Amino acid sequence: MTFGRVNPQFRLEDQGIKGLGDVYYNLMEPALIEAALKNNEGTLGQGGAFLVTTGKFTGRSPKDKHVVKTADVADKIWWENNKAMSPEGFDALYADMLEHMKGKDYYVQDLVGGADPTHSINVRMVTELAWHNLFIRHLLRRPEREALDGFVSDFTVINCPSFNADPERHNCRSETVIAMNFEKKLILIGGTQYAGENKKSVFTLLNYLLPEKGIMPMHCSANHAIGNPVDTAIFFGLSGTGKTTLSADPSRTLIGDDEHGWSDRGTFNFEGGCYAKTIGLNPEAEPEIYATTSKFGTVIENMVYDQDTFELDFDDASLTQNMRCAYPLEYISNSSESALGGHPKNVILLTCDAYGVLPPIARLTPAQAMYHFLSGFTSKTPGTERGVVEPEPTFSTCFGAPFMPRRPEEYGNLLREKIAKHGATCWLVNTGWTGGAFGTGSRMPIKATRGLLTAALEGSLNEAEFRKDANFGFDVPVSVPGVDTALLDPRQTWADQAAYDAQAAKLVGMFADNFEQYLPHIDEDVKAAAIG
Repeated sequence: MTFGRVNPQFRLEDQGIKGLGDVYYNLMEPALIEAALKNNEGTLGQGGAFLVTTGKFTGRSPKDKHVVKTADVADKIWWENNKAMSPEGFDALYADMLEHMKGKDYYVQDLVGGADPTHSINVRMVTELAWHNLFIRHLLRRPEREALDGFVSDFTVINCPSFNADPERHNCRSETVIAMNFEKKLILIGGTQYAGENKKSVFTLLNYLLPEKGIMPMHCSANHAIGNPVDTAIFFGLSGTGKTTLSADPSRTLIGDDEHGWSDRGTFNFEGGCYAKTIGLNPEAEPEIYATTSKFGTVIENMVYDQDTFELDFDDASLTQNMRCAYPLEYISNSSESALGGHPKNVILLTCDAYGVLPPIARLTPAQAMYHFLSGFTSKTPGTERGVVEPEPTFSTCFGAPFMPRRPEEYGNLLREKIAKHGATCWLVNTGWTGGAFGTGSRMPIKATRGLLTAALEGSLNEAEFRKDANFGFDVPVSVPGVDTALLDPRQTWADQAAYDAQAAKLVGMFADNFEQYLPHIDEDVKAAAIG
């Protein structure tokens, strides 16, 4: 039987997905929570939040993501970064997954990726778990109910955690699989309950489709000045670098916290919600995000809570450091109704430097911005990926290598062209360590980061006195009102400055070694900007 609202000419049977049990189309939040409770998928928490755990996988499985190597994509995919799957392996995977699904109940959401209707895509999400349907209903964009009567998807995602892949039969790495077939417009996910795979599969999809239209897909948050979308800022960064926290500034309007596009019309959010880390979440420092954790329908993922009062413990990381909450964008009071902004006036590259070498903020030329964008230096933070238990310095090109199906220079050139065309000012912001490396130093004070960003976004920072950084050649402010001057010169924050010099030399060498791979593909001015 089928339930809910759906295009009568576009049911799962019309897509060749037959033999299921009951199918629930486009249920709204109360019905999804009711179904999830009935299925014993989680617990109702304070305020009507839904509390879940995701089993053995509490982070993404990037090594288990595959792209099907069909003729139409063979020359477009960055295969050094994306594991190939044979068409035959995918066909066997799809057939076996459909057989596994027979007789079981499934939940369908017909959703949209992209706030700009000119460039958006329709996505059908088919999930085994009702709470996954609730999660993705928050994270993608919800069409008006009337629009569902004629909805036809461009791509379909099927998520079946109880299905385990066969590496030999399905041409994949393990029993966990995320398989993307651009030719058949299908994404299959199996063997993991971690909900983040749903949203990141759509992000990867848009990262493939949009560059051909001259649109820059970005792993970034974005906001704009209140009442002035022309004054837009974007914040690139991997998970844990502060994208969500720093963009949720009450003095600015939030466009979105994770995934955006930059078209010839301006900035637009891909999503309809936020997926925020909750470890150490503080009601004073981040009141808006904190408040969502007790709102109806918010998905609380992998958090410890009191079994009697259901009070959340924001400091207990015994399940994972990667505890999170997922909620619709409108739960943030200063969020944009349209999720649209102008062309970015400021481009911020966020890095979490576990070496304690980089300054808290630096101004970049366009060539330096492309260099640091392609480098994507940061530290993976605990829990975001399986096996990461302490900050791990890494280079993740475009600040999102796991989601980049095309070669990084394609994205880098798009970003550089748009920066040049629209005159954006670029900044590198370090939210990592100061006074020493991880284990010796301390995390950069968020108050200082906010103060520096405010000065950058208001334009006053451009009037400051700058010095040339001896290691990387970018401009670093000498003093900024309201910010401890000592923080602006990382070398001065170390007790042993010779140790800082050694650490800096090590990091410079790491940058140079990593950037060798891009040298054959970039212009001379970017090569010259590599190390100042």
